[in-house]
Amino acid sequence: MADSIEHVISYWVLFEKFQSPALGGFAIISHWLPFLLFSVWSGALADRFDPRRMIQIGMVLFMGVSLAWGLLFTFDVLEIWHAVVLLILHGLGGVLWGPPTQLLVHEIVGREQLQSAIRLNSMGRYLGLLMGPAVGSAIMLVLGPANGILVNALIYLPLVIWLWKAPYGPKFRKTKPIPARTVRGFKDIFSTARAIAGNRTVVTMVLLGGSAAFFIGNGYHPQMPEFAYDLGHGNGGLTYGLLLAADACGALFAGLVLESLGLLRPKARTALILAMLWCFFLAAFSASTNYLIALALLFAVGFVELSFNSMAQTLVQLRAPREIRGRVIGLYNMSSLGMRTFSGVTIGVIGGYIGIHWSLALSALVLFVIVAMLFTYLARPESAAMTVP
Repeated sequence: MADSIEHVISYWVLFEKFQSPALGGFAIISHWLPFLLFSVWSGALADRFDPRRMIQIGMVLFMGVSLAWGLLFTFDVLEIWHAVVLLILHGLGGVLWGPPTQLLVHEIVGREQLQSAIRLNSMGRYLGLLMGPAVGSAIMLVLGPANGILVNALIYLPLVIWLWKAPYGPKFRKTKPIPARTVRGFKDIFSTARAIAGNRTVVTMVLLGGSAAFFIGNGYHPQMPEFAYDLGHGNGGLTYGLLLAADACGALFAGLVLESLGLLRPKARTALILAMLWCFFLAAFSASTNYLIALALLFAVGFVELSFNSMAQTLVQLRAPREIRGRVIGLYNMSSLGMRTFSGVTIGVIGGYIGIHWSLALSALVLFVIVAMLFTYLARPESAAMTVP
């Protein structure tokens, strides 16, 4: 929730002060480029060290960025280079706790309940995304952007404190310890890719995550103020916050329904079909001129996004060799999160030239075609099981 509040407040202030779609695109690039460069490295470190401590370091970085935003807003000295530095630091904090969090979830629940755990974890994240815009908008109205984002820094503290003594991690593992593998930097990317090359399901999910992240990701979120203006609700109040919250609400509803009824068990073809529906709803949203219809479409976007993302992540983790599970998770994150770096270009930068409505629609169309091609790839005979180099 704190991460979402920071985005709501900082994106709004950046839009009001600089009116730059390109800067909104850079917000996406800087947030996700560290995942592209360092996800496998982060996963390798989580294999070797205590993932709880890595998560704590990431949270401390997030707190520092929120405090810095607040000081710059308070003294009205914010410049573009300040924003660039803080957005980069935020991205580095995110990659430090992303893969370790997924590895920790797997350790807590094991294989049998993994899909449920991933869905519940995603529901928690989307609940934060749902509450974040509402709380962030309320904070801006009551306290103003500067005081609001300073208060926001405190919201990270409970997680940091809980992780200090949480009974999980290397010391609490019941299985036989795995010999620590050397962290080899970028070489780990290629060795991990070779290890999964024989499994078409894992490869397809990695390609699906990477393609969805490259062309769309969450590149339309920083552009939401402009969508709000075009829909006739160009203010920083509730109507703007509802647009940001709509897809999070859809994702939360998806988690509740799918878990309650035990629907959509992990299958690669199902994940691909859901991804195609995601493209359709996003394209429809980009063409919408009615505020209520736009809200409904964003709700549908969130529903199918959680469905196919949690399914893809489950398939990857279930098929990953235990010895390099953190690295495989890191490779998947590099693809599904790191490639979001370029969604800032496909939607934000290109949107500065052709308009964000056209850039989002075009991105959705291209992704739809790629997902259709993945069906053909998945249909080929699968090679031998994955090997660990």
